[in-house]
Amino acid sequence: MPVTIDDAVSSLVEAERTKKPIEAFHFSSRGISVQEAYQIQLGYVRERKAKGAAIVGKKIGLTSKAMQEMLNVDQPDYGHLLDDMVHENNSVISLDPYIKPRVEFEIAFVLNKDLKGPGVTAEDVINATSHVVPAIEIIDSRISDWKIKFEDTVADNGSSAGAIFGEGTRSLDTIDLPNVEMKVYRNGEFLDEATGAAVMGNPISAVAWLANAVGEYDISLKAGEKILAGALSKAVDVEGGDEFKAEFLGLGTVHAAFEK
Repeated sequence: MPVTIDDAVSSLVEAERTKKPIEAFHFSSRGISVQEAYQIQLGYVRERKAKGAAIVGKKIGLTSKAMQEMLNVDQPDYGHLLDDMVHENNSVISLDPYIKPRVEFEIAFVLNKDLKGPGVTAEDVINATSHVVPAIEIIDSRISDWKIKFEDTVADNGSSAGAIFGEGTRSLDTIDLPNVEMKVYRNGEFLDEATGAAVMGNPISAVAWLANAVGEYDISLKAGEKILAGALSKAVDVEGGDEFKAEFLGLGTVHAAFEK
């Protein structure tokens, strides 16, 4: 079991490459702290960038009570979105790159100004947002069987593995995000519903939290980046042949299918 930052990074990169998951970090004799977990995540991102990937955004995780209850935590986390993780709306996506994928349904912010904490407020987020779009996030765990604690998912880039950005864009002054109603369908059948308020009361608050959290590592949210603000409902396991559509009333839809 890896116990150093460098070894942990290498084990995650190798698990992603081979699709052979590793034992959770919290099972090791010394475990890891939250601070160490974020250092592992940043090391993973550096490795991916060194191999040609580019950062195109960030994801916020564990923002809803539904997701926090799944992992028995009481705080959000975050990860990085890389360009090779993004799929077009209505894509048919291969499951080959993934170990045990799940999908989440979210509202994404597209920035036109940089945001850097500390001290970022909801008003700052509004002023820095070009528009919002519906989104699906693909999450996956390089940790065996999703047997993870908070530190494990943080180290594993917030369990982020992909994103699909949908049709429909709205500026923040034309939409009431906490009251946006979402309905999700799997294979044409109703699956779940929620409102934007499930994300920390307002997804804008989640983006402000993120800007301040990454600011602790001297990281900015950059103009042009897309920010996944967090799942409105519980994550759903993906099987070959599944099709998902999420409708956000007044915002738009996002759709993705997965190969059999």
